[in-house]
Amino acid sequence: MRRTSARIELRLAGTAGALVGALLAGGCAAMPDSGGVSKIELSRSSAEKNLQVRIFPVEPAKGAKPQDLLAGFLDALTADDSYVTARKYLTPDARTSWNPEAGIKVLASNPGHLKVSVTDSDTEMSIPVPGQLVSQVDDRHSYIGESPRMIEFNFSFVREKAGEWRIDKLPDGLILNEVNFRNSYRQVDRFFYAAPDPSAPTAASVTNQDVLIADPIYLRRRIDPLGSAVRALVSGPSTWLAPVASSAFPAGLGPNAVDSVTLDDNRTGHVTLSGVDLGSATACRRMATQLLYTLADQGTGQVERLELKAKHGGPVCQASRADEPATGPGSLAGQMSTRQFYQRADDGVLHETRGDAVGEPVHGPLGRVQQSGRPLGAVAVARDGERAAAIGADGHQLFTVPFLDSLPAMPQPVLTTPSRPGSKGDDGLTSPTWDGRGDLYVVDRDPVGPRVLMVRDKQAVPVAVDDLLGRSVQGIKVSSDGVRVALLLKEGKDSKDQRLWLGLLVHGGTKDAPTARITGLRLANPAFQEVLAVSWAEADQLLVLGKEKDKAQQLQYISTDGSQNRDARLLGGGEVVAVAASESRGTNALPAPPVLALALEKEVIKPYRLVNNQWRELVLPYKASAFIYPG
Repeated sequence: MRRTSARIELRLAGTAGALVGALLAGGCAAMPDSGGVSKIELSRSSAEKNLQVRIFPVEPAKGAKPQDLLAGFLDALTADDSYVTARKYLTPDARTSWNPEAGIKVLASNPGHLKVSVTDSDTEMSIPVPGQLVSQVDDRHSYIGESPRMIEFNFSFVREKAGEWRIDKLPDGLILNEVNFRNSYRQVDRFFYAAPDPSAPTAASVTNQDVLIADPIYLRRRIDPLGSAVRALVSGPSTWLAPVASSAFPAGLGPNAVDSVTLDDNRTGHVTLSGVDLGSATACRRMATQLLYTLADQGTGQVERLELKAKHGGPVCQASRADEPATGPGSLAGQMSTRQFYQRADDGVLHETRGDAVGEPVHGPLGRVQQSGRPLGAVAVARDGERAAAIGADGHQLFTVPFLDSLPAMPQPVLTTPSRPGSKGDDGLTSPTWDGRGDLYVVDRDPVGPRVLMVRDKQAVPVAVDDLLGRSVQGIKVSSDGVRVALLLKEGKDSKDQRLWLGLLVHGGTKDAPTARITGLRLANPAFQEVLAVSWAEADQLLVLGKEKDKAQQLQYISTDGSQNRDARLLGGGEVVAVAASESRGTNALPAPPVLALALEKEVIKPYRLVNNQWRELVLPYKASAFIYPG
């Protein structure tokens, strides 16, 4: 369950000609039976009461000029009437040819009132409509981040025989401003199976678990939310995720195959497909499992079981969250993913703690002061909670260390990178991170040969990174499923900008000769020019500490599609210098482990836990240099 907090939304009335109807909680709003069309503005104080507001679109007014038609048409796009009213602004030919499902262009604001001169003799007119594009949603409902840029749309108008103007030509898809987009659409997850690793050791069964991964999409809030989610699921994964995802549904299955989607009082969802062979019992159950988690993610919190059947007979299969928990999203995060660790700032000793407890040093060499007297560098605890990776004090050695008291001293390093003359401390190894399959990843910032490496059974495998285009990798965080990565990329040799990019980790090769490649890079939250830290936070989002240009630092949840999660706000105190979150997926009964942070206050670094969206200071007997969750 994605982390959320209480959120207040302000629904703005549209441009000219919009009639807003407000349905108040616990009551109803009367509709006037006389008078002209009016625009009802909500004050901020009213919005803060979390009113549910809808826009009821107005049909074209008699004698409306082209610019007024355009304003009314853009308003009508936000209505929950399946574009019935919007099509009334179009000519008959345009109604047939216009495809509203071709995607969404999200603008910073609606175009202003366009001053267009129209005479009684005019019969045709073209109006260019400028706007600042800030994001898009493609025809598969997937978000596409954009650096703000100007864009222009062309609308053509004709005067019909009755003398009324109508839109004759227009771009496919929708044009919405940011406020209307957020209020008309919501982000939900559909789930697909992570691609298996063909090079995984056959003896390690965890590497072959068929785990579900989230594929975020945007759907209408109030138009058949369950049915639209199922139709999007059976149509297959997004173009971006497809290289590392698979579906149990037959290839080429379209949304028309979904016959019905219902939810009964026993928290059971029922899905009926038409024209589909559900195949074997195993294949049918795998489809049902995808459906179960997709419907359970719709925010109802009520779907515990799923029944799938074909319309014209055949097998009926069921899935329950209790049946195959190892398949669920985040299942490879590990049973130990709620354990919390911290490093002492003075000697680097690794401690384990739970909640507000002080905790104790871990077993083995990492729980003792190093013989050299120099604290180790960054530490990453494996998903099983039984070992950790550590960077040597000089930043040029990587160790994997079991939590065993029987281990008298640090083992030999599994990886060593050379120290270059004249180094300023910005080279060497950094950012160790584990996936849920037992593989370890690390960044080598050697100026002569920078690289990303995967360490498997003490074997270091180079990981190619596509399309860096002059950027350099400064940090990496791998998701538990082992197929998605977050990268911190420096934007050029001398630039101070460090941005967050998301990519796909494609595995190949054989057991004896594994390969790995990071591909499909896409920028997350383009506004963040300086990303200071990133941590996976549940299976479908990341916690990011960063700055926009000339602004104070912010702590945000970023979805795996690169969009900002506006449903979760973090209240800060002081200047955060480090954060850690767990990928363990929370439930209604058991919330996700809290965010841990170090914040600088009056030149003193203090540790905090985020509880109920409030920072609470931790009282520790030692100063901490880092908080760590497994992964």
